[in-house]
Amino acid sequence: MDRRAFLCGSGQVALSASLARYMNLIPTKAGARRTVHDGEQLISILTKLIPRLMQEAGVPGLSVAIVRNGKLNWQKGFGMKDADTREPVDGHTVFEAASVSKTVFAYAVLKQCEKGVIGLDTPLVRYAPSPLTHADPRFDTITARHVLSHTTGFQNIRSGDDPLKIHFQPGSQFDYSGEGYWYLQSILSHLAGRENPNDCGEYEAGVEICATDIDTFLKRNLLVPFGMKASGYVWNDEFARHASRPHDVSGKPLPKSQPKAKDAARYAAMGGLHTTSADYAKFLIEVLNPKQADAYRLNKTSHDEMLTPQIRLKEGEKVDDADAWALGWAIRQRPTGDIILHSGGQSGFRSLTMGSVQCQSGFVMLTNSDNGGNVLFHPALAAALTPLFVK
Repeated sequence: MDRRAFLCGSGQVALSASLARYMNLIPTKAGARRTVHDGEQLISILTKLIPRLMQEAGVPGLSVAIVRNGKLNWQKGFGMKDADTREPVDGHTVFEAASVSKTVFAYAVLKQCEKGVIGLDTPLVRYAPSPLTHADPRFDTITARHVLSHTTGFQNIRSGDDPLKIHFQPGSQFDYSGEGYWYLQSILSHLAGRENPNDCGEYEAGVEICATDIDTFLKRNLLVPFGMKASGYVWNDEFARHASRPHDVSGKPLPKSQPKAKDAARYAAMGGLHTTSADYAKFLIEVLNPKQADAYRLNKTSHDEMLTPQIRLKEGEKVDDADAWALGWAIRQRPTGDIILHSGGQSGFRSLTMGSVQCQSGFVMLTNSDNGGNVLFHPALAAALTPLFVK
């Protein structure tokens, strides 16, 4: 997937030539350039731009939510949630968030750290036995901070040819790892949840995972308190009515997974969230414009720590052109304020969220296509969205 950078700047940022070339939507005098800061103008541009980019890229469906000044400013669905039935995407359409799921899980973990259930810098091996099949003393040093900043040393996903192992001293460098998130999820389930040993399945490299109540736990501790009633990790009747179907690069619909509790026990943290753009925007608002701390919302110390860069990324390590990684979020560092972001991609789905705490503005976009990145990372779309990150 093309992970070209979104344009974020300071002061008055002119729309790029690519936007004018694609849209020709902003009337200007000869030779003049204009910037767009008005919410209605932005919506007008996106309403015309997004369908064109979707058509060019062969993306059946997309849902977008825009946050401005700490509030949901706009939400809209485009295209079809299923190319076979041609049923349209609407405000209730559910997408797989893929790796954007990690931001939600990270927030929930940090709240558990506040409550003393787990220590951010306590070796996780103190809470449960090692999942490694061989001894490695480096494992004994892995903490929740390492997991959330992708510095555990684990690879992204294990396989038969690449069994789970530690590739470097934890905390010493960055390597994006879904396995790290799975490990931390298993620890959290051990400490604050329940496991059903009678409902197990076999996953990558033959690892056996048994069902837990992680879906219930995350709903109770984050999704429901934040008003995300359309979101979850285990298939239900609402998902059956509203879920979008994944599509491959040719536009062919793919089978839609219907995750069970044992699947959530493996994938919830790393990429198992099912959500709508409006629902995810409710979470994004809690990050960009935090309410007073309570039993579910982070206090200021934890919130600031979540968005503080933990490790700088070297040129070959960069994801979405981020400069650093915080706890659950990639960071693009700018003199006028950091931009937080996370992208996601799994079979038939691509997603992206970005935000500015300083501007209290951002967006989430969810697509149901392997071609989704060609829309989400298009320079014309980047140019159109730039005003969200400019005061």
